[in-house]
This record gives sequence, structure tokens and C-alpha cells, in this order.
Amino acid sequence: MDNILLLDTSVGSLNKGDEIIMKCVRHQLMDITERANVFTVPTHLSPFSSFQVARNSFRVQFYNNAKYKFVGGSNLLTMDMLTHFPQWNINIFNYRPLKGSVLLGVGAGKGEKMNGYTKMLYRKVLSHEYIHSVRDERTKNYVTDLGLKALNTGCPTMWALTPEHCRSIPTTKADAVVFTLTDYSKNKTSDQLLIDILKRSYRDVHFWVQGADDYAYFHTLTNIEGIHIIPPTVEAYEAVLHTNVDFVGTRLHAGIFAMRHGKRVIIISIDERARGISETHNLNTIERADLDQLESKIHSKFVTDVKLDLDVVSTWLNQFR
Repeated sequence: MDNILLLDTSVGSLNKGDEIIMKCVRHQLMDITERANVFTVPTHLSPFSSFQVARNSFRVQFYNNAKYKFVGGSNLLTMDMLTHFPQWNINIFNYRPLKGSVLLGVGAGKGEKMNGYTKMLYRKVLSHEYIHSVRDERTKNYVTDLGLKALNTGCPTMWALTPEHCRSIPTTKADAVVFTLTDYSKNKTSDQLLIDILKRSYRDVHFWVQGADDYAYFHTLTNIEGIHIIPPTVEAYEAVLHTNVDFVGTRLHAGIFAMRHGKRVIIISIDERARGISETHNLNTIERADLDQLESKIHSKFVTDVKLDLDVVSTWLNQFR
């Protein structure tokens, strides 16, 4: 029986969006993993100490010899792996058991140019044999510039958004809405405007607490009376998505997860993630700076038409079948 490592971006994460990503990653890998031993290794937390690797213990050898090592999505790549807390918490002293890792819908964080140490480390840890799956063209360029092969498959959270599925999504507004805020990208003026517009436009308004400080930030805003708070679990969020709601908010993967549940979605773009994915895959987004257009967008009729090349997704998956 094959041994497979799943590098899990949700362990130690402060963002429930990583749980959404990993839920979808596991689903998309089922054909590959169903007859294998799957072992989970964290990415946000350091998986090994340098001492463990130097000793080359049985556990280290076991991980080193796994048939496949999949890195599950998220905004994992950085321009500087010397930062105090990289999203993928590896270094030159402890990476060896993860050598040959394959990216699965991974994106790159802010920045334009990788430093030399970062390039060297990625070239050592990432597979030179398999094609990597990345979520947008910008990340694809970073990976191919490392001398590696990559396909823009979009995020695995999107792979279920087939043309047939998109046609089933309503084109007109629901009576209720679920929204999100982003604790690490606060903008009180814009976020207050968002709340005011949603309360004018919908009969019922729900707020999902996705990030560690979202709840505290929400309570610094006004006009929040009567808004229903959804606890910070994916299960609680999914329960609301089984009702008749729209999604409007700043959290990319909360929006994509809502689309997977057949909901009409407007994602408010606040960083390179939503912009990069939308440029290639045609999500319904609106820039935070353009929120004066949100109310008319909510009340308009629009279709969901995600542009996803499923042949590219199949090409990536077929490497391992």
C-alpha cells in the first residue's frame, strides 16, 4: 500500500478558510488516496526540527520515502523565506523529509521578486518530476521561473464549479445574505459601508466569523444590531449555506465555498488573491474601492460563469492515477 503525505495548511491556521481549502483538497484527491495510507504534516507549524532530520530517524525516513507529498493550497509561497513566520514553515535545515513535494492549487503572497535563499529552498523541496498545480498565472510564473513545471488549475475549491453547476446558481438576489470581514485587512470606512448596504438590501443578514479577530473587529463597527452571528466553524457556515442566502464579503474562499453550495456570490477584492483568480477564472468580484457600486450590483441580475479549464485539472490529476 502506498504512503502519501498531505501537507495540511489548516493545522495551526488562524483562518477557517484553510479548513475549507483542505476539505476540498481531500475530496479532489479521493481517487488517488482511497487505497493509500495518508499521513498529515503541518505547513504553518514546523514539521520537523533540524535535530530530528540530522538523526535521520525512522519517522524521518518514512516521510522522506512517501510516494507522493501534496501541499494543500493556500497563499503558501512567499518571496522571502527568511521572514519571521513563513506560511510554509520550513528551512534549509529541516526540509529534507519533504523533498519532492507537489503543489496543489497553491498561490503566492505579496511581492515581485524572490530572494536567492527562497529560490534555493523551493528548488530543493519542490518536485522536479511532477507538474505543480497553482491557482493563478502570477504564481505559475513564479514556479516556472524556478525551473519547475506548473499548470494554472485554479484553487481546488473551484474544481466543482462546472458550467452545469454555475447554471444552477440563481441570477437574482435572495432575501438573506451571509457576509464576511477580514481581520488582517481592516478598513472601517469600507466595511461600515458594506454593512449598511447589506442591511438596506436584505431582510436577514448573517455574519460568519472566519478569522481569529473577525468577531472583535465586527464589534468595532456600528449598525450591527439584528445581524446573526455564525460561529467560527466550517460546519456552522455550511448549515447557513443550506438555506436561501447570497454571499457578499471580503473572504475569497468563503465566497467560493458558497458557490459550491449553489449560492449567488459577490466577492469584495482586497488583495492579490481574489484579483489573481478572478482575472483568469471570471469570479463575480468588486474592488473594495468601488463599493459605491455594490448596492446596484446586489439588486441587478447577473450570472455565475466561472471559467475553469477542466482539461488542465484532469492533466494534473492524471499524473498520479
